[in-house]
Amino acid sequence: MNSPKSFTNLQLAALVVLRFFIGWHLLFEGLSKFVDPNWSSVGFLGESQGIMKGFANWIISNTGVLAVVDFLNIWGLILIGASLILGLLSRGAAFLGFFLLLMYYLNVPPLTGFEYPVPAEGNNLIINKTLIEAVALFVLAIFPTGHIIGLDLFRKQMRRKMN
Repeated sequence: MNSPKSFTNLQLAALVVLRFFIGWHLLFEGLSKFVDPNWSSVGFLGESQGIMKGFANWIISNTGVLAVVDFLNIWGLILIGASLILGLLSRGAAFLGFFLLLMYYLNVPPLTGFEYPVPAEGNNLIINKTLIEAVALFVLAIFPTGHIIGLDLFRKQMRRKMN
C-alpha cells in the first residue's frame, strides 16, 4: 500500500475532513438517541423489509434482546463517532461503522416494491445516503487517516519512543 507520503496534502486533508464529518454525524446520532428517554430501535426494525427482516422481527419480539440492541446501537454510534473525530483507533472505528451502517442499509434497503411507513428522504433506488456513508467509512478504513492527524499519530510516536 502507498505510504501517506505518496499522497498530496490536499488528498490527505480531504480524507481527514471526511473522517471528521462522518464521525460528527455518528456521534450526534448516538447522543440524540442517548438523551431521548423514549428512543428505541423498534420503529426502525419494524420497517425492515430487507434480508434482515426475520432477524429484525426476532429482536423486536424479545424485549431483553431489544434492550441490548438499543444499548449497543447508542453506544456504538457514540464511540465510533468519537473515535473518528479524535483519530483514535480510527481504522477499527471505520470498519465497525461500515458494518453498522451496512446493517441499517440491509434492514431498510431502497428497493423497488418496498413501501415504508416513513417517507424516505429524496428518491433513492439501490443507493442511498446510508450506503454512501458506509462505503465512505470503508474507504477511510483502508487509509491510515488517524496516523496523519489524530491520536493514532500520537500513539504511533509514543510506541517509537518506547522501542
